[in-house]
Amino acid sequence: MTDYRESVVPDQTGKTVFITGANTGIGYDTARVLAERGAKILLGCRSETKASKAIAKIKSIKGDADITWVPLDLASLSSVKEAAEQVNREPRLDALVNNAGVMMPPKEVTSDGFELQFGVNHLGHFALTGHLINKLKDQPGARIVNVSSLAHRQGSIQFDDIHSDKSYNRMQRYGMSKFANILFTYELQRMLEAASSPAISVACHPGGSNTELGRHIPPLFSLLFIPLRLIMNSSAEGALPTLMATTDTQVEGGDYFGPKKWGEMAHSAHKVDTIPSSKDEAVARQLWELSAELTGVKYTI
Repeated sequence: MTDYRESVVPDQTGKTVFITGANTGIGYDTARVLAERGAKILLGCRSETKASKAIAKIKSIKGDADITWVPLDLASLSSVKEAAEQVNREPRLDALVNNAGVMMPPKEVTSDGFELQFGVNHLGHFALTGHLINKLKDQPGARIVNVSSLAHRQGSIQFDDIHSDKSYNRMQRYGMSKFANILFTYELQRMLEAASSPAISVACHPGGSNTELGRHIPPLFSLLFIPLRLIMNSSAEGALPTLMATTDTQVEGGDYFGPKKWGEMAHSAHKVDTIPSSKDEAVARQLWELSAELTGVKYTI
């Protein structure tokens, strides 16, 4: 198989795509390419200033790009609901790309009292998807794309300390949030299949990408990452698995995509696999029920 590149992304004219965290990094490059291919982009992020800069940058490349800012703070369930209400007013929604995230910050909590990484990376996107599922579930070809990480391989759900009240290890909690992304992807796909929905749920990861996401990495770990930066993806190349998951015509529900080289660290994109424990249906269901309880969002599929 030849390498996957931006140039093979098919025409997206007539489609509407909502991308969280689309003002920078992988989210920005996903938005840029899809806008270049003719999609209407709903750009979800907190800052109007940053959103405006991203929109201006894309329009400098494609002057007639159709891009709208959707105010979205995934650390606030009320903001998530308001963003979904705006998106639900669109005539159609073809893809939701749950891209935004935080990585290894000092311990913080969301406005709703959730540990920040689990709250933003999983619960915020769980709630957002739930608010938008009725817009997606009957749309032929619709996709929910969850951006996970290689860190899911070290993940497990700490059900006995879900909010890190007992202890906080920033790397462990990041892995847990990315593991949750995979469990969520698979459980949502099972629900869509059971309902005979034409929409699908898929996941991807960018490998190692040199983006703003790593700004909270502790200094000691930053030193360890220095050799890896020699092979790390740019944000544009890190976006390739997301673009494949969102647009490739061969994608099936439950698929997972990542880079091709150096242990899925970098280069191009292709179908890969998750760790066996991520396919535990009982754990996925337990996480789903907990997520619905914590967010108050019930899915109707």
